[in-house]
Amino acid sequence: MALASFRPLRSRNFALVWSSALVSNVGTWMQTVALGILVYARSHQAGWTTLVAAAAFVPMGLLSPVGGALADRFDRRRWLMVTTAGEMSFAAALTILVAMGHDQPWILVVVAFCGGSAGAIGFPAYQAMLPDLVPREDLLGAISLSSAQFNLGRVVGPAAAGLALLHHDYTLAFGINAASFAAVLIALALVRLPRPARSPGGVGMAERIADGVRAAWSEPGCRSAVVMIGIVALLASPFIALVPVMSAALHHGEGGTAVLVTAQGVGAVAGALVLPTLAEQLGRQRIVRGSLFLLPLLLVNYGISPTLWWSAITFTLVGAGYIAVLAGLNTVVQIRAPAEARGRVLGVYMMVLGIVYPAGAVVQGLIADHVGVRAVTVGGALALLVVLGLLAVGRPGLLANLGDPPEPVALPVMAAGGTAPASSPGPPSLRTEVTATRPAAGAPAGGPPAVEPS
Repeated sequence: MALASFRPLRSRNFALVWSSALVSNVGTWMQTVALGILVYARSHQAGWTTLVAAAAFVPMGLLSPVGGALADRFDRRRWLMVTTAGEMSFAAALTILVAMGHDQPWILVVVAFCGGSAGAIGFPAYQAMLPDLVPREDLLGAISLSSAQFNLGRVVGPAAAGLALLHHDYTLAFGINAASFAAVLIALALVRLPRPARSPGGVGMAERIADGVRAAWSEPGCRSAVVMIGIVALLASPFIALVPVMSAALHHGEGGTAVLVTAQGVGAVAGALVLPTLAEQLGRQRIVRGSLFLLPLLLVNYGISPTLWWSAITFTLVGAGYIAVLAGLNTVVQIRAPAEARGRVLGVYMMVLGIVYPAGAVVQGLIADHVGVRAVTVGGALALLVVLGLLAVGRPGLLANLGDPPEPVALPVMAAGGTAPASSPGPPSLRTEVTATRPAAGAPAGGPPAVEPS
């Protein structure tokens, strides 16, 4: 199983994209950490810190459905090159503005929003393109490596940001991120893929997006994944945006933030590499459901940790648990969405994450300014545990649908004219739990992003 996880790197196309994505994600995490620290240093308010993190995710909620529709309409590789160039431009603009002293919090929020917008319309294209980069039998290994690569960037990036910020050199961190996008552009230019099968023209954007919503909601597994990612994003995911505030509460500054973010990344990398073996042994559905209930318990321990180093230990476990949750829900969508609407279904999934996560982050940040970041983190985790318990009792089907389909299924997707359904056989039952991420994330994630707001 371990060797199978690395087998996709034998595919030239995937190896090119994977290695360039690693370079870019290191730069992205350097900017993510440095930007959060800079905003808190200028404002000394958790509200502004969570707002700048939310600004990078709000476009995901607004524009992911558009990106999904475009991913199913145009050449995904070329479209991803266009959006990556946009992200590079806004990263360069951020570098110049900060170097000139224009680093007021509201300016940083606006630039983060613009960069997030470019990433949001490209994100579904990468997700939908991934199955074209490797043979079918290597798809899950490719998704797993993509997740590990994203989180490896989370480990290296904050450490590099910490070095850059030893002398408060924010422009260095932002400039490296801007340059790192060039690696993705070069790799995509070298990738050679079969000519994509394009969906019929003559259909408006609104109709395409509506088709994607219908496809996502008509398939039980996709519908459950969309609902669950919304719940997790509201109650648990805001811990990501509050890391600089937690570091301050522990009486540490920039160095503490880098330590915590790195710890989460270490846990996420370890979780992503171990997850396929666990899913093979225990079953994918059991891993997904178990991770959902384990995550809030881990967050409670993180929230009550008394010291930075104990927080780092508990945060490592949070990183592993969080990636397992995001991996499980993302994989449900990947394997159960109809191929011809995969980009749009993923767009719907990311829309929910992109809307709910920033809303939850801003609300929890504002509450943290009054009651403290520890109380908010523990309270959100306990609320998630209660909601999951109520669902397990009152709506058990919602969690049961996160398993593999019992047999290949035909999922209804509206045809080009929007009047007659078209169907596509569903993918075979799979037992491995992993997640996909984009080659260059414009916001902290998990996740993912990730796939993740992490």
